[in-house]
Amino acid sequence: MIELIAPACAFAMALFITWLMLRTRWQWALDKPNERSLHTGVVPRTGGLAIIAGLCAAAVMIAAAGGRLPLWQIGAPVLLLVLLSLIDDRRSLPVRVRLPAHLLAALWFVLILALAGGGVAWVWVPLLVIGVAGFANLYNFMDGANGLAGGMAVFGFTSYGLALSGAGISEGAGDPALAALCFAIAAAAAGFLCFNLSGRIFMGDAGSVPLGFMAAAIGVQGWAAGHWPCWFPLLVFAPFALDGTVTVMRRMLRRERFWEAHRQHYYQRLVRLGWSHSQLAAAAYALMALCGAGALWALEAPPIWFALIFATIALLFVVLALLVDAAWRRAQAKP
Repeated sequence: MIELIAPACAFAMALFITWLMLRTRWQWALDKPNERSLHTGVVPRTGGLAIIAGLCAAAVMIAAAGGRLPLWQIGAPVLLLVLLSLIDDRRSLPVRVRLPAHLLAALWFVLILALAGGGVAWVWVPLLVIGVAGFANLYNFMDGANGLAGGMAVFGFTSYGLALSGAGISEGAGDPALAALCFAIAAAAAGFLCFNLSGRIFMGDAGSVPLGFMAAAIGVQGWAAGHWPCWFPLLVFAPFALDGTVTVMRRMLRRERFWEAHRQHYYQRLVRLGWSHSQLAAAAYALMALCGAGALWALEAPPIWFALIFATIALLFVVLALLVDAAWRRAQAKP
């Protein structure tokens, strides 16, 4: 029952707070368009607070119902990231401040998981710290179009919740409390999306960075506990992980300042090629749903079917990337 009540509470809370912020025109932080933006007007970027508020309300309900949540492993660093990102949304902190804090949050999570006997060997600690902090930043990089980051949260954390509640678990026994939390994150993001899809409000770093951190941290925790293989979270969040990783690697090869804002992601190029935000969101949601469903199916599939699912989705990403690259080159070649 808590797997239904907690998400419903998270959705209602996020929906109400987002509406209230727009209604009262609360302008703690504003996103002003520049040469790297995909929007043309000044938009508040405080929606992440609504998502976090919905998540916190759901977490209290789950804990009150007797559910055991990873509050020290994940909850504490998430709060640190929210506070830091709120300041960043307001004052634009330099990377020399943000990156160490992100690494500290990731180190906190990984060390507590390892010290608590969470199934993480010490040899994995450095790689996991870099991976968790890196994906928190990649998720933030991908938050640049209406409905994109919120939609990834809906599809990604719903897939986590289904796996943890028993839909396709082959190695672990599930975790009802963590499943309820994942459903609540997805529901809170859905409440925010009711206003974000039209571009009236953005989630800001206070929403995107913690969401990326939780996506990576819960993925690692589920792998360490034996709920899913290591490839499962990577496949679930592949639409963000691949776009972000490929774009960053390309910028690094060109010796560009890859940590700075830009408009070179695949989703950004599609908008610059003439796609509307709604068209981009619809296409992205189809891809997110495919990755989530494919990952859940592959959990229980025989090896041959797992290989087929993985190869099909990988081929699809390659084809889509090549098509966008070709269209971009044609557009750039025009006088």
